[in-house]
Amino acid sequence: MRTASEDLTTRARIRDTAIDVFGAQGFTAGVRSIATAAGVSPGLVNHHFGSKDGLRAACDEHVLRVIRDSKTASAAPAAMMEQLARLDEYAPIVAYIVRSFTAGGSLARELFEHMVDDAVRYMDDGVREGRLTPSRDPVARARFLTRQNVGGLLLYVQMAGPDVTFAEALTALGDEVTLPALELYTDGLLTDSQALDTYLEAKK
Repeated sequence: MRTASEDLTTRARIRDTAIDVFGAQGFTAGVRSIATAAGVSPGLVNHHFGSKDGLRAACDEHVLRVIRDSKTASAAPAAMMEQLARLDEYAPIVAYIVRSFTAGGSLARELFEHMVDDAVRYMDDGVREGRLTPSRDPVARARFLTRQNVGGLLLYVQMAGPDVTFAEALTALGDEVTLPALELYTDGLLTDSQALDTYLEAKK
């Protein structure tokens, strides 16, 4: 009989394998192929997760937790650079995210909304700690940045082609966007507030 700790380890191993398989093959991958890759029986997968939908929900939950942890850790500039130096470790997670948003559907929408909620929280933390400037609409800003980041990632991976691995694409994307992103967020783009003032006046 398996102990509780063994069940937890097996559950985590199946979940992590499913993230790899879904990321590589898409969500048409079946429970049997995931079970084979994890070295377990399909029945054991269903025992832990109930169904393929239950397994994918567990994968979504784990991916969200990893995103939340990485965003929190990368709030400080030094920690952010450390994250960028080992982006290949996030390749399976990013592959899963790409597949989720490409497939669409309710789980993808939920994943996106969770990412927005998390962005609101860690950006609020940044404002309180004095690292980020306040926003007139924190939720709208978080939604905009999340959509830009996810959309940019999807476009970059799509344009990279099938011969480029997610790890390679992540590293290349990090190299390409870090300087312009930091420059834009630190120094800004517009030299004055005329466009913003005109917009705000029109919205009254």
